[in-house]
Amino acid sequence: MADERRREPRVAVGLSIKLSYGTLDDLVERQAVNLSRGGLFIRTRDPKPVGTPVTLLVEVDAGARQIRAKGVVTRTQSPAAPGEPPRDPGMGVRLVEIDPAGQALLEEIVAAHLPGSPPAGSPAASAPAAASAPPRPPAPPTTAAPVAAPRAPSAHAPVAAPGPRTAPAPATPPASPSGEEARGAAAASARKSLVVGIDLGTTNSCVAVVQGGKARVLSSRQGYRTIPSIAAYDEHGRLLVGHAAKGQMLVNPRNTVYGSKRLVGRRFASPTVQACRDRFSYEIVEGHDGAAAVRFAGRDFSLQQVSALVLQEIRTVATEALGFTVDRAIVTVPAYYNDHQRQAVREAGKLAGLDIVRIVNEPTAAALAFGHGRGLDERVLIYDLGGGTFDASVLEIQGDIYEVVSTGGDTFLGGVDFDNQLVDHLAYAFVERTGLQLPDDRVVWQRLRDAAEETKIALSTAERAVARVPFLLRDAAGKPADLEVEVTRAELEELTGRLVDRTVQVCRDVLSARGLGPDDLDDVLLVGGQSRMPLVWRKVREAFGREPNKSIHPDEAVAIGAALLADSETRIDSVVLIDVLAMGIGVGLPGGRMAPVLPRNSRLPARKGYEIATTRDGQEELELAVFQGDSPKASECEYLGTVRLEGLPPAPRGEVRLSVEFSLGQEGILSVEARNLATGQVTAAQLATLDTPESLREKLQLPEAQSAPEGARPLERAGEGGGPPAPARDAGEKKGLFGRLFGRR
Repeated sequence: MADERRREPRVAVGLSIKLSYGTLDDLVERQAVNLSRGGLFIRTRDPKPVGTPVTLLVEVDAGARQIRAKGVVTRTQSPAAPGEPPRDPGMGVRLVEIDPAGQALLEEIVAAHLPGSPPAGSPAASAPAAASAPPRPPAPPTTAAPVAAPRAPSAHAPVAAPGPRTAPAPATPPASPSGEEARGAAAASARKSLVVGIDLGTTNSCVAVVQGGKARVLSSRQGYRTIPSIAAYDEHGRLLVGHAAKGQMLVNPRNTVYGSKRLVGRRFASPTVQACRDRFSYEIVEGHDGAAAVRFAGRDFSLQQVSALVLQEIRTVATEALGFTVDRAIVTVPAYYNDHQRQAVREAGKLAGLDIVRIVNEPTAAALAFGHGRGLDERVLIYDLGGGTFDASVLEIQGDIYEVVSTGGDTFLGGVDFDNQLVDHLAYAFVERTGLQLPDDRVVWQRLRDAAEETKIALSTAERAVARVPFLLRDAAGKPADLEVEVTRAELEELTGRLVDRTVQVCRDVLSARGLGPDDLDDVLLVGGQSRMPLVWRKVREAFGREPNKSIHPDEAVAIGAALLADSETRIDSVVLIDVLAMGIGVGLPGGRMAPVLPRNSRLPARKGYEIATTRDGQEELELAVFQGDSPKASECEYLGTVRLEGLPPAPRGEVRLSVEFSLGQEGILSVEARNLATGQVTAAQLATLDTPESLREKLQLPEAQSAPEGARPLERAGEGGGPPAPARDAGEKKGLFGRLFGRR
C-alpha cells in the first residue's frame, strides 16, 4: 500500500446541510428529505455536481438527538420536461460515514418512515433489492392547509421547502392487482429501466448487463461474446455487420470498413486522417462540413453512420439475448477522445436508435470492473492497450468512489499498429525470397494482414510461429507463389518494441502530470486485447517495479464496467465516478499560439470564462477559434471549431464587453455561452466547423484576430488540475513497405 501521506487531498469545497425538526414525527411527516439507510434525496433546483463531498447534520428534539454524517453526491435529477411525468429536481447523496449515535437514530427514523422495513443487519435489510430501492417520491399536493415548515436549513444547504402533508387514506382501499399482474408490471418496469453497457471498440465491441446483482457479457446466437466492429456490402449489395462482414473481408476488402473508431469525429484534413488513408483498404474521403467519411459500395458514409451500423448490431445481439427491445445504453470511449469524437459517438447512438444515457472513459469503466464490491483503498494505473487506441489513467479507488486524478493517451497507437509492423516484415521477407514485387492488390494485402494478426496472436503463447499464405500471387510464368515465413517472438518484439516504449512513456507523462511516480501506485491493471503480449508484461514490470495485474478479462472488462455503472445509477447508493479532462481546451491566438482555457486534468464538470471586448468601432461580431490539445502551438492541436458571436450592438471599440463561458459536463462534452455584460443578453454562440485549415491559419495571423485573452480576467476557475503539458506526438508511424506499396493511387 502506498504511503498515505502521498495521497492527494480531495476537493476541499463541499456542501454543508443542516436540518432541524421538533420531533421524530415532524421529520417523518414533513419529509423535507427522503431518508434511508443508504442515503437521502434532497429536493433543490440547484443540485451540486456528482462527486461533491457533503456533511450532514440532522437535529431532532431541539438538537438533543442528532445524526452527523458524511456523504457524496451520486446523482442529480433535473425538472421534468414538457410531456414527461412530474418529478422533483434535486440530488441523491450517499452516506459513507455516520456517527454511532446517529446510526441508532437513523434506524429509528427508517423504522418510523417505512414500518414494514426489516431491522438493520437482517438478511432482508441487506438484500440488493432493499439497497437499490429509489427514494420515495414526495406526496402529491392536496387541499389541506399547509403545514408549518421546520426551522430553515443552513445557508449552505440548497434544500427545497418540505412537501405538504399527505392526504388521509381513503376508507376503502382500492383493489390491488393480482400477483401475476404485479409481477408482469414489475418485469415491464425493469425492462424499461434496464441500461446495458457497451464497449464500442476499434477491432471488437462487447455488450454487458447486470441482472440479479451480477454482471454478464451477452453472447450472440452463435455464441460469440464479442462483435467485430466491421461493416460491409457484399458483391450482391447486401449490408453485412460484425462476423458476417469480417468473413468476406479477404475477398472484398475495398467494400469493408474496419477500424473506423480512429476516424470518427475527425476532420478529413487532419494529419491523423491523412496518415490513416494509406493504411486502410477502403477509401477515405471528405464528407459533409469537411469531416472524414468513407466510400464503399459506391456510396459515401459518415463515420457516425458506420458506427451506428455496429451499434445496431450490438443492440440486436442484446435484444435477442434478453428477449425484449434494448434502447438505452452507457457507451465507453477512449479517455483521449476529443470533444468532436464524443459528440460523434452520441450522434451514432441516435442513428442506431439508442438513448446513450452516459459516455464514460474506457479506463474508468475498467477500474470499476476491477474494484466493484471489493472495498478497495488503492491508487491504480489503468494501462489500456486496445486494437486502435491506448489510454493510461491513474485512479484513486476508495470503496465505491472512483476518482481519476490524471489521464492521457494516444488515439493512434494500438493492435493494428503492431500488425502493420509485422505486415511490413512479412512483405520484405517474401520479396527477398521470391524476387517478386507485391502488386497493388487489396486482396493480397488483406491476406497478408490476416496472416500477420494470426502470427502475432500465436507468438503470445509460443516462441516461434509460421506465417502462411498459400497462392499469394502468380509469377510471370503463371506459377503460384506462397508466403511462408517463420517468425520468432524475439523478432516480433524487436519490430514492435518502440510501440510498447511509447505506451510506457505515456504512462510516465500521466504520472508526472500530477507529481507521481511508480512508487505511488498500488497496482497496475492491464486492459485491452493487445495487453496480452508478453513484451507488454515485461516492459510494464520493468517500468513500474511490480508484476502487472491481469485479473480481469482484457476484452470484456470495459463493457462489464459500463454495465455496473448503468446498474449503479438506478440506486441512491450508487458508485461515484469523478473524471478529468484528458486534453486541454483553449483558443487560438495571432501567430499560431494557443491560450489554454481549461487545462488538462481539469476535474469534471468544469467551467471557466473570460471577459472580452470588441476591437473595432461598430464591430457586430466576434470569432474565437477553439482547439483541444496540450501543445502551445495551435497547429499541433485538434481544431474543434470557431465560436461566432453575432448580433452585437454597434458601438465604439472596447465598449461592448462580453463574458464567454466554456463548460464541460461529466462526459467531457463542451458547450459555450456568451453574455453581453452591459445588457445581460445571452448571445447565441455557435461552435461552427466550416473553417478550413488555410482560412483558419489566415485568421490567426491577422492583427485584429480575437486573442482570447492573454491578460483577460477569468470569471471562474476550473477544477484543480493542470501540470505540464504532454509533449506533442507524431500523428502516425512512418510508412514502411506496406504504406508505400499499398497507398493511394
